[in-house]
Amino acid sequence: MRRGGSKEAGEVLTIYQTVIRWDWSLRMVMMAAIAALQLGATESWDLWERYATRFMSGGGRVIDPGIRNGTTSEGQAYAMFFALVANDRKRFAQLLDWTEKNLAGGDLGSHLPSWSWGESAGGRWGVLDDNSASDADLWMAYSLLEAGRHWNEARFSALGRRLAGRIASSEVEHLPHLGTVLLPGYRDFKTGDRIFFNVSYLPVQVLSGIAAHCPTGPWRNLAGNVPRLVKASSPRALALDWSCYRSGPGFVIEAPDGKKAVASYDAIRVYLWAGMLPKEVPVQAELLRSLSGMARIVAHRSIPPAIVDSDGVIRNEHSSIGFSAALIPFFAARGEDHLAARQQHRVNAAFNRATGLYGATPAYYDHNLILFSNGWLEKRYRFDSDGGLRIRRNTE
Repeated sequence: MRRGGSKEAGEVLTIYQTVIRWDWSLRMVMMAAIAALQLGATESWDLWERYATRFMSGGGRVIDPGIRNGTTSEGQAYAMFFALVANDRKRFAQLLDWTEKNLAGGDLGSHLPSWSWGESAGGRWGVLDDNSASDADLWMAYSLLEAGRHWNEARFSALGRRLAGRIASSEVEHLPHLGTVLLPGYRDFKTGDRIFFNVSYLPVQVLSGIAAHCPTGPWRNLAGNVPRLVKASSPRALALDWSCYRSGPGFVIEAPDGKKAVASYDAIRVYLWAGMLPKEVPVQAELLRSLSGMARIVAHRSIPPAIVDSDGVIRNEHSSIGFSAALIPFFAARGEDHLAARQQHRVNAAFNRATGLYGATPAYYDHNLILFSNGWLEKRYRFDSDGGLRIRRNTE
């Protein structure tokens, strides 16, 4: 490169200085346009179509190859949300029907869905663990309620309200010194003086959205308590996969299996949910401050780490591409454009033209995170300040 004050160099510098002064909204449009071109995005949401073809059976079961082709209530719930965003009523109905019949004893309004379904050691396919997973339950109730509103389908709205009522009665508690909290499942997370939490189960927009449909429930109190739980359970400003509260000492670093909690695969969603909140929601700023440790780490690295212990020591440097996808809205919300762009570049570089998905062997969990992130980045959906879902539809 030539040194000195050439005219060309001056012009480049002027352009550069102009670019970095752009309003964030304009830069967001540019980033979305670039992502749309690189992802081959269309109004039909090609990525969702390819995901459904790869990971869904024709009968509405989401298959995770990473757990011996088993199914989780999380997978069913996320896919219902994506189907709603894609205006894919057929697959939404298939997902709901399979979930109700196989995970909820035929009645999702009366029974929380079992979280794990697959092949047993004896070769029989069915429920492997009938405990619930409250994050899946929340996303499922929210998707039903919003599907009822968007599609004017009273059946979905009624079922969403019944499921929300079941969550409130079985998975929500009001505890001294903590307030209203969501347990990760209906059993096994209160043992003696210990209560376990998973803050990635608490997307504020979903809680607020359910509150708009079910105003007499505990939802607004739950949403209002999220920043406090995140801050109290995030040492070094890093969200942990699990946190534990004891009536005496308060929050302690412990997971339900008795091991020390780490920041890893569950916790990466905390950043995603926070980043996708509207700026006018006051708790977003609190959450962004409480989670600043991840920004500090990634500012000195090309990719986010896969596992960090509660002392801030990185135990596994090499995260999957889903981690990068999850952090794009988070860095965008913090105004850290360079970090967001770096993660977007990593995701785009993993695009496999042969499959239309990401990675040499597309991974189920990564693609859920990518669908959330890229759908948001491409403005296919947004959350209103009251948690309502705004969906971009093809009006042509």
